[in-house]
Amino acid sequence: MADIYSLKIMQIAGNAPPSKHLVKPDAQTKRISRVCGSTIEVSLKISDGIVSEYGQDTNACVLGQASASIVAANIVGCTPGELKQVRHEVEAMLKDGGDPPTGKWSDMKHLQPVKDFPQRHASTMLAFNAVVECLAIIEGEHA
Repeated sequence: MADIYSLKIMQIAGNAPPSKHLVKPDAQTKRISRVCGSTIEVSLKISDGIVSEYGQDTNACVLGQASASIVAANIVGCTPGELKQVRHEVEAMLKDGGDPPTGKWSDMKHLQPVKDFPQRHASTMLAFNAVVECLAIIEGEHA
């Protein structure tokens, strides 16, 4: 278990931005990991096809906090397509042993050891799943 709680993961989790709720977001959602009880509330605004504002309130384990911290640090300025792609890459990294995302999302490589602990995948994916759910709401896929 020590590999998934590395010093770098602890540092990333510890540097998470403070909780923030958006006023009049385009979408907001709350996700819960049934395995560990981690939660995240995400609010999102899209302007001109990119994320213009992002808010999150996270009450999660270290892995969920680290992942949410990486999302919060990188999401503004992303297109919905980019966010869906990075979510897919993180899921493939965890479930299929795929390569971690690159570029500004490269800090996700520190969570690569989580692949060996399927019970921890849900908390690691929490922020990404909440963001994609918000995008689906904005795109009209959910009422």
